[in-house]
Amino acid sequence: MNKFNIVPIAPLRPYVERLWGWESIGQEVVELPTLLPGTGAEIFFHYRAPFIQCRDGEDHAFDDAHLICVRRRPIHLRPQGDVGFIAVRLRAGRMHRFLDVPGGDLIDGTLSVAELWKSGGRQLSLDVSNAHSRDAALQSIQHFLLEQLQHRRSDEVVENAISAIYQNHAAASIDKLATRCGVARRELERRFKALTAQTPVEFRKLSRVQHVVRELLLDPSSRMLDVVLSHGFYDQAHFIHSFAELKLGSPVRHLTLARTKPHFYNISLRGGVNFSAKLARAGRSRDVLATRPR
Repeated sequence: MNKFNIVPIAPLRPYVERLWGWESIGQEVVELPTLLPGTGAEIFFHYRAPFIQCRDGEDHAFDDAHLICVRRRPIHLRPQGDVGFIAVRLRAGRMHRFLDVPGGDLIDGTLSVAELWKSGGRQLSLDVSNAHSRDAALQSIQHFLLEQLQHRRSDEVVENAISAIYQNHAAASIDKLATRCGVARRELERRFKALTAQTPVEFRKLSRVQHVVRELLLDPSSRMLDVVLSHGFYDQAHFIHSFAELKLGSPVRHLTLARTKPHFYNISLRGGVNFSAKLARAGRSRDVLATRPR
């Protein structure tokens, strides 16, 4: 399978972490991952077969272009062939810069690009599907997002709080954070929930679980106890309890299965060179640039 990761254009970088994608080769069937509860949102543009998720015992196909929102429950994706997509990974708390939709309508949602941006979204989906090259598709996506960004405002206090929690989730104190933001804790919680449909504490817990799983999958040689302690859990039992609270069952069972298939976690595009080299030496880094989405 071919993969790519690129840094977005400069005006989008405060809001978009990366653009990336997968493309299956020949007749291979790709074992797609289970998407765990997480703090970020992602826009997918499928130029081949869209994802199929298993929900309540039934299969449901995604739209050709869709947003997977911040989620408190997992999404189980079916294995499939003919995979080809470009994804936009939005930074935590930044999807509202591009959308005029209340936070409560976005959490745990999967919405089509046409639902989100009407005729503009439908045209963007067509432009990406009909693009003659991957570069052309990426240019269309970034140009569209830049146009949306220029017309959107957000709550910068909450955005700054989200960034602070995400980057320092292991030791983040909500009381101290509210003080640094210049608001009372209850005011921060109210504004945080209005924008994200989550409380700061809920976001912090999701962030901790997300970072632990990411690190354990990107570096299988790491010890679970060391990782969970480094991300703010009191002990391994505390992490197991938090993992189970998200309806995910046993973390050991999940990680054992997840390590048998590809996943959507990526090495950081900032300061990730040494880690990338370590994985490459161990024979675990298989990402290559995709050729073109056709």
